[in-house]
Amino acid sequence: MTKTVALLDYGSGNLRSAQRALERAGADVIVSSDPEICTNADGLLVPGVGAFDACMKGLRGVFGHRIIGQRLAGGRPVMGICVGMQILFDEGDEHGIKSAGCGEWPGKVERLQAEILPHMGWNTLEMPTNSPMFEGISPDERFYFVHSYGVRKWTLETDDLTTPPEVVWAKHENDRFVAAVENGTLWATQFHPEKSGDAGAKLLRNWINYI
Repeated sequence: MTKTVALLDYGSGNLRSAQRALERAGADVIVSSDPEICTNADGLLVPGVGAFDACMKGLRGVFGHRIIGQRLAGGRPVMGICVGMQILFDEGDEHGIKSAGCGEWPGKVERLQAEILPHMGWNTLEMPTNSPMFEGISPDERFYFVHSYGVRKWTLETDDLTTPPEVVWAKHENDRFVAAVENGTLWATQFHPEKSGDAGAKLLRNWINYI
């Protein structure tokens, strides 16, 4: 059965390229901000480009934070991409503007400590093993990044969790940041799978098969 993915339209993100990539991966895609459609689809993909604060304002404008929370409370899959991943954390601090995020994970989005920003182009990951997100993807594969901000510290204590999140890291110059998180029904990537060639396409197929 073909899976239906709602691509959340809240005024941020390259919706067209994300839609094409999801369709190539085998999903039926509905671009929408309608709460009923976004809540009831098999999967919800949250894109994001630009500043954290602006994305959160757009997200709240369509009640996207509530949609995400309701889906996760009901065990329904959600995936965030780029700033769509960042807004899942507690807080963003960008250009001196501190903004509250969705609070699904503790942590702060802040400026990367690097001489050359944005971090733009292809980069490898500290690839996990036995991960549904990265199943069938070589640990040598590269993914496409465009960002100057990221989560540099993972603050969630996982020792007491039955199934702790899989946190995937990457490096830019001498800094290290969260590149992806796989946390039950909530997946997210700092990189753009829709721009990451065959590896990104495989990751999106993995997600669609998961949902």
